[in-house]
Amino acid sequence: MFQSLRKYSLGGIIYLCCCKLYTFLFYNKSRLIRFPIDVRNKKAISFGNRLTTGKHCRIEAGDSEKSEIKMFFGNNIHMNDFVHISAWKSVYIGDNVLIASRVYISDVSHGIFTDDVKYVLDLPPADQPLSCKPVRIENNVWIGENVCVLPGACIGQCSVIGAGSVVTKSIPPYSIAVGVPARIIKRYCFDSCTWRKTDSLGLFLE
Repeated sequence: MFQSLRKYSLGGIIYLCCCKLYTFLFYNKSRLIRFPIDVRNKKAISFGNRLTTGKHCRIEAGDSEKSEIKMFFGNNIHMNDFVHISAWKSVYIGDNVLIASRVYISDVSHGIFTDDVKYVLDLPPADQPLSCKPVRIENNVWIGENVCVLPGACIGQCSVIGAGSVVTKSIPPYSIAVGVPARIIKRYCFDSCTWRKTDSLGLFLE
């Protein structure tokens, strides 16, 4: 522990000690919660063991008459600064997930933008009906900087989402996906134990 503290200034060490005390008092299952942090409707959020956060994270769950969990964190999750996670129905994040800075994860949007539901233009965006679809991030996923994970997305285990990507649908396990919207560019090959290039359907290229 003392070896790792050497990279911090005296002010940084004092700050980390304060964060450690804050974590012990309010999030005793977590490893380190860096403040300021904004947690809304904590009773609807299940925090796993050894959670680590950066500064200025916003973690919020929608109101519920029942004592139901709307956001589930697995164990040993690491998230960096300015991460915003919003759950109105269901957001699940598995074990050992690494989340870079300025990542947005949400299962809800304002308005329903499909061709079978009438959209009332006179209503401002904040007054539009909420549309919710569950979000699931499985074990050992790495989410890069400035990624958006939108309603209905599912990221399979051991996958990597490249920086700046927007995930709008399912990404299969053992994949690397990038872009807007995110598409598969590589998959892990168990025969060669390497990451191999694929087409957009995830089929290996020769």
